[in-house]
Amino acid sequence: MTKNQRIAAFAQLGDFLRANNQSLADLLARIEVKNPWYTTENVYLQLHAIAQNLTSKQLSNWTETLPDNSSDKTVALVLAGNIPLVGFHDILSVLISGFKVQIKPSSDDAGLTTWILQQLVEIEPQFAAKIEIVERLGAHDLIIATGSNNSARYFEYYFGKKPHIIRKNRNSVAILDGSETPEQIAQLGHDIFDYFGLGCRSVSKIYIPENYDIAQFYEGIADFQSVSQHHKYGNNYDYNKSIFLINGDVHFDNGFLLLKEDKNWASPLAVVHFERYATLADVANDLDAAQDQIQCVVTNAQISSNVPLFTFGESQCPALDDYADGVDILAFLEQHR
Repeated sequence: MTKNQRIAAFAQLGDFLRANNQSLADLLARIEVKNPWYTTENVYLQLHAIAQNLTSKQLSNWTETLPDNSSDKTVALVLAGNIPLVGFHDILSVLISGFKVQIKPSSDDAGLTTWILQQLVEIEPQFAAKIEIVERLGAHDLIIATGSNNSARYFEYYFGKKPHIIRKNRNSVAILDGSETPEQIAQLGHDIFDYFGLGCRSVSKIYIPENYDIAQFYEGIADFQSVSQHHKYGNNYDYNKSIFLINGDVHFDNGFLLLKEDKNWASPLAVVHFERYATLADVANDLDAAQDQIQCVVTNAQISSNVPLFTFGESQCPALDDYADGVDILAFLEQHR
């Protein structure tokens, strides 16, 4: 396959995902039974985010510097499953670069990865020889593995001698300056609650000015109350609220999201940490000192930082070149072609 053929196939996949189709409807009827976190709404949300990048123009611009030839090398992918199709960008990067891919999906994947690749192969049958989905990794030349900080140590031990990208836990942050409109805070609600806050691009901590009124934030996210009706999210909310009450931890509560003042980047599910700041320069210093722990920052404030910045509501819709952990996958693959 030429690069143009690969681009054309993925662009057609984008067209397919943007259309209503029965195979997806049939799949969605089964997915939520296998993984209750993969609600129909969240699966569609991810498919929309994927499809908006799969156009001929965007794919061509993204891959402009790639050579036309394919590679006989195989890239192994160990995928996470915290949100639906979270590993699709890795799959896309490998295949559009002309490599073979060996995929080990997460046990939480619920068949989504297999389904979307079946659609790709129907569009371009030549991809069938390039794709292998496995339960156990076999021979491979490069590896991209995503997991927790604990699993990253395991990956380093077993795969460290081969060219690799190994990802650990990351969290995302929001910065408020007090000038936000209710509509902007509502958009921030998507950065917090989409995928129930389970993604590395989900905001787990917010910075607020010293005199900021928490009620302003809670009023802005009021329309996300339905998240508490999901039994797993609701159970986490109830559990963490109980822990805070038992421990006497000072916190804010609106009935579906707990706010706790805490310097940690990672927060429990249904909890967002917050920290008050004196100047935006102080916040920028915090962010730059912890670049390896932060995936992205959402804000409308004027801040100078080395971490990727997004506007409210956009953290879950990265562009093709918004690479996880800031590591350019296409450049990595070209280096080892």
